[in-house]
Amino acid sequence: MAEKFGIGIVGAGMAAKPHMKSFQDLAGEVSVRGVFSRRPEARAAFCADWDVPEATSIDDMLQDSALHGLLIMTPPNAREELVAKAAAAGKHILMEKPVERTTEAAKRIVETCDQAGVTLGIVFQHRFRAGSLALRRLIDEGQLGRLASAYLVVPWWRPQSYYDEPGRGTYERDGGGVLISQAIHSMDLLLSLTGPVASVQAMAGQSGLQKFEAEDFVGAGMRFANGANGGLIATVTRYPGEPEFMALNFENASTKITGGTLEVDWRDGRSETFGEQTSTGGGADPMDFPHDWHKAVIEDFLAAARAGRQPQSNGHTALEVHKLIDGLIASSNEGRRIDLGAQE
Repeated sequence: MAEKFGIGIVGAGMAAKPHMKSFQDLAGEVSVRGVFSRRPEARAAFCADWDVPEATSIDDMLQDSALHGLLIMTPPNAREELVAKAAAAGKHILMEKPVERTTEAAKRIVETCDQAGVTLGIVFQHRFRAGSLALRRLIDEGQLGRLASAYLVVPWWRPQSYYDEPGRGTYERDGGGVLISQAIHSMDLLLSLTGPVASVQAMAGQSGLQKFEAEDFVGAGMRFANGANGGLIATVTRYPGEPEFMALNFENASTKITGGTLEVDWRDGRSETFGEQTSTGGGADPMDFPHDWHKAVIEDFLAAARAGRQPQSNGHTALEVHKLIDGLIASSNEGRRIDLGAQE
């Protein structure tokens, strides 16, 4: 039997739950070597709840010869130094989105991992839903033909209690609002299916329904590098929150992903459905979704680290969604169309 992959965990907030459930499912392949967070009492309670060992420092974890990688779930502003330490110690890194608050800092993290020769995976679990995988297969097989248009709608809700946590929704800690914290998952999935965006024209703003610093609504038109037109609406003002959906219209069929379900309406009159509808975390409880998607992310990351390849969701693919977010915000701030450098 192959050696278990030893993983250390940094951060024990609400994002940890689907990961911990996944590690329980993968107990035959993964060994949790330690959990570190800056609050000792909360750390001890977390480790007791999940029956995993407590780590008193990150440096101690990195000196563990049976530790092969770190799962980093800290806020975005606490990552760059941590990644540098882990990469220097030869540890692979799986990290919650976003890579960092700014694209420049995200690039530095990706370069650090590339130069150290360690695998960097980013948790964009929407790629691993059944509907997403089915659409990816249909595209790869060429059954759908040319993409004509695509649009994404993220009609989510977050209550004020969500933003009452110190730093949440600020540029200093999170790097922005609805785009980088919520819609980023669906935007990553969209780009993985459509290819890059060539230009955007957007409007972003703050409604005042909740009190936090960054944007809570963004509406935009997009032109994809393959010439297709598209659009985006993302908000956390849609009470009580609805599943996000995206429509991709091809020459042979129109498709729609709602949460984890794919609907395909073929031009010859056939209709097909793939996947099952589930909660997506679009309402007051951000963690109201199954952990299967996180488990698939982890499995792909483990396989990539062992094989010395890039996982499906990696630092380089994540930079593409960071660049798109930059373009959308810049377009709104400057009141003009922004070219993103991808060729039409």
